[in-house]
Amino acid sequence: MPALNSLATRLSLLFALVSTLLLGSIGTYLYHSLTREIAWRDDQMLHGRLERMEALLDDSESIAMLHQRPQLYANMLGNRDSLLWVLDSEGKVLIEVNPSNVPVPTLPMTPSVRFSDMPESIQARLAWHTLEQNGQPLTLVAGKLLNERNQMLAAYRLKLWVALVTGAFLAFLLGWGVSRQGLQPLRRLAEQTNRIDIRQLDRRLNVTGETEEINRLSQGLNRMLGRLEEGFSQLSRHSADMAHELRTPLTNLLGQTQHTLRRERSNLEYRQVLESNIEEYERLSRMIDSLLFLARTESPSSDISKERVDISELVTQLCDYFEGMAEDDNRTLINHTSGSVLANCDLLRTALANLIANALRHGRSGTPIRIYTKNVENQIELHIHNHGPVISPDDLSRVFERFYRCDPARSGVAGSGGLGLAIVRSIAQWHKGDVRVESDVEKGTTFTLLLSINDTH
Repeated sequence: MPALNSLATRLSLLFALVSTLLLGSIGTYLYHSLTREIAWRDDQMLHGRLERMEALLDDSESIAMLHQRPQLYANMLGNRDSLLWVLDSEGKVLIEVNPSNVPVPTLPMTPSVRFSDMPESIQARLAWHTLEQNGQPLTLVAGKLLNERNQMLAAYRLKLWVALVTGAFLAFLLGWGVSRQGLQPLRRLAEQTNRIDIRQLDRRLNVTGETEEINRLSQGLNRMLGRLEEGFSQLSRHSADMAHELRTPLTNLLGQTQHTLRRERSNLEYRQVLESNIEEYERLSRMIDSLLFLARTESPSSDISKERVDISELVTQLCDYFEGMAEDDNRTLINHTSGSVLANCDLLRTALANLIANALRHGRSGTPIRIYTKNVENQIELHIHNHGPVISPDDLSRVFERFYRCDPARSGVAGSGGLGLAIVRSIAQWHKGDVRVESDVEKGTTFTLLLSINDTH
């Protein structure tokens, strides 16, 4: 017996159910049609008997003479299922053909032919009408026992049930075979996917010669495999980069501590070593905080609140914060922003602070840093522009990756360990936006934070 959770089995059961409903409907229609046809023929036969009986009475001289020849009527009817009565006005039987001894029915007089089933429990069909014979009303009653007809219909019903059950069973078997054959491409697809494991994410499903539905499914799975491959590659690179970034300060701490312990040191030397270690600890702490921040923003939860943020006011606060750092390098922060945005204020402040800090860190001395906004269709753009070393085209597409540094000149230990721009991108994506960068010798470098119009006014 095929498993019930099999798709082929379920389709087969559906085929069987549909076939049963279809065959059952047809069988019911045919049965009722046959029943009505037989009943109509019986009624016509009874009506004909009444007409013949009436003609016979018209040609006879008297009822008494006809009463003397009852066998004439029995021979005329020709079988034991037929009934015939001739009744006078008082219901007295004048002529009777009743081989089954059916009780004489009590029927009302009527000039036209009427039909009715036997009023008692006897299964019989009757037709009667009243006429005048020599000034006396006579009621002619013709009838037929329905036992033979009911037996024939019962046998017909049994054949219909047998045909219905047989048809449903055959429909199930044929449906199961057709489903098995039709689902063959799906089984081939399952076999292909089973051969792909975590070490073979570069493999793709073969869609050549498959049906349109399987082709679409295979293409969707191939796109999913591509995303998984890229995700695992990024995870692998991030793990290697994170191990490298964590190993450097730990190596410094270990080497410096071992070197210090090789001989006795003065209190001043121990203090200097501890102060140096604190710097490394702070660097490690910042890096861990950044990684935790990325993990939180890349898996955003709905409970992170949003509020209306005045961009100009927020940028002014950040310019005041970075003003001292800029003045030390003979630089200025120029704020030309306006508008508001529906966002998480703390996350947006972090993103803008990272972009401004990045511009200060990599901009040339004596050049201004311009911060301005633009409204473009359904987005608002926040631009942070500075003049400094040009980012090469190869690096432009990777500057937002974790731990990625374009060149030694753009790296430094004072930042967030190569995670600042990755945090900016994560915050932008959390707000359904994006971040991009353009770098040119003449125009300088511009980082642009794009926020969706759905979250802005």
